[in-house]
Amino acid sequence: MLTELRISHFALIDYLELEFSPGFQVLTGETGAGKSLLVDALILLLGGRASGEHIRSGAKEATLEAVFSLSEHPPILTKLKEWDLLPDGTQELLLRRVLSREGRSRMYVNGTLVPLHQMVELGGWLVDIHGQHEQQSLLSSKVQMRVLDAFGCLPALRDECTTHYHQWQELVRSMEDATRRSKERQEREEFLRFQCEELGKAQLTPGEDEALIREHRKLQNSSRLLEIVNQAYTLLYHDQESILSQLTEVKKLVHELGTIDETTRHWSELTDGGIAQVEELVLAARSYKDGFEHDPARLAQIDERLALLQRLKKKYRESLEGLLARQTRIQSELEEFENLEEHMQQLQQKVSQAYHDLWALGQKLSESRQAVAKKLEKRIATELAQLKMEKSRFHIEITAASQAEHIGPNGIDEIEFAFCANPGESLQPLARVASGGELSRLMLAMKTVLAGVDQVPVLIFDEVDAGIGGNVAATMGQRLKALGHTHQVMCITHLPQIAAQAHHHYLVKKESVNKRTVASVTRLPAEDREEEIARMLGGTTITQTVRKAAGEMLNATN
Repeated sequence: MLTELRISHFALIDYLELEFSPGFQVLTGETGAGKSLLVDALILLLGGRASGEHIRSGAKEATLEAVFSLSEHPPILTKLKEWDLLPDGTQELLLRRVLSREGRSRMYVNGTLVPLHQMVELGGWLVDIHGQHEQQSLLSSKVQMRVLDAFGCLPALRDECTTHYHQWQELVRSMEDATRRSKERQEREEFLRFQCEELGKAQLTPGEDEALIREHRKLQNSSRLLEIVNQAYTLLYHDQESILSQLTEVKKLVHELGTIDETTRHWSELTDGGIAQVEELVLAARSYKDGFEHDPARLAQIDERLALLQRLKKKYRESLEGLLARQTRIQSELEEFENLEEHMQQLQQKVSQAYHDLWALGQKLSESRQAVAKKLEKRIATELAQLKMEKSRFHIEITAASQAEHIGPNGIDEIEFAFCANPGESLQPLARVASGGELSRLMLAMKTVLAGVDQVPVLIFDEVDAGIGGNVAATMGQRLKALGHTHQVMCITHLPQIAAQAHHHYLVKKESVNKRTVASVTRLPAEDREEEIARMLGGTTITQTVRKAAGEMLNATN
């Protein structure tokens, strides 16, 4: 609900700060006092079109602020969290708009600058303003559908329809993708088969290129390798003064040394170990030398193979591992092509079944809406009769689609609320109803019937009392008061029968301060309400009889 409203330098308002409570509240005052200024300020605050004319003369800017408590409205809290406009642990909403004479306008939600469209959408969640204004959610066909479904307890069926719709759409997209791939299949398949053949013919193996490079280096340096191993073999074993021969002599000397000095006996073990390692090295060198082959033909083969690998790497811009991965992917895609026809047949069956299920749900939902619409029409007609609009007509037009392309996430229906106030006139969509008073009364009737399902927390009625009086006004006041138990209701009225029903009463005055006209709003305590109701009853002359009547009127409504 709206808890606070602060306005500065706006039209006739210099500065105004008001607190609001739950329930039904009225704004009254003499004609021309500026009662509609609060409504105008809220419209602008919620994204209405602004101009420099709204700014008070002599001021550069006008500032509008409103605080809403949303503790009882989880859907709005969820929306704000989605937009990242609600600090953790907060259930209050601060809206702020600054109007500038230069035409610039800045809008803030909880201190964050937001674009106009976001403020407009948020306004539709928060406030319905009924009168000569556009801030009425029930003028939207989407909202009308949601309201009708909520009145008939149909959201679960609609949500089921929405789920099936998205499943069907996903299958349709898959089918379209498969169809596109099928059309591209021949050209794509030829291209892939060429690549697969080229890579398959190469018989690639992991790590092959690095192994070939090592072998190529060995063959390319074969002469030097053989020269090195021969020299090493000669030094180790072949020469008369070879290392092995000298170690053998060392072994004899160490043995003799050990027989004389026992502390050196372990040297023999060291010598034996050295001889064993040299002998092992000799055997390795001999084996390497005897098995060494200089193979120019093999070197040529390696050159050719490395050239092929390099060409493939360059062509496909891949490493050897990348080429192997590509080969696997190509084979997998070719297998998919082979199964594409069967896959498309299966997809087509799934699409047909999903559409059949969706259409059946859409028809079931449409039939349910038709039945609910008749009940809602009767309820609203009864309310309109109570408001002395018994000759008016309210109708819910439900147009069910007959073709698949018109089915949507909310079913097969297009819904339009239509109304005509006088006999002989044609039904018109609510958005085309010209009379603010008639539309306000229609909205009051609708809001009364839909009180339990309407989720917009704040309702504002302007001109709702146009052209009525007496018992109708009393009935209207009762409806507004009852509506105040489920919503926060604000009403601008000239009728005491309505004002007396309010839970809270605000008086709007216009006076001259320092030779300037200023509008002010005061919340009336209980003892002052009788005087204002008396003024509304008696005009400029307020007698004791009028005051008594005002008191009786207030007592009768409590």
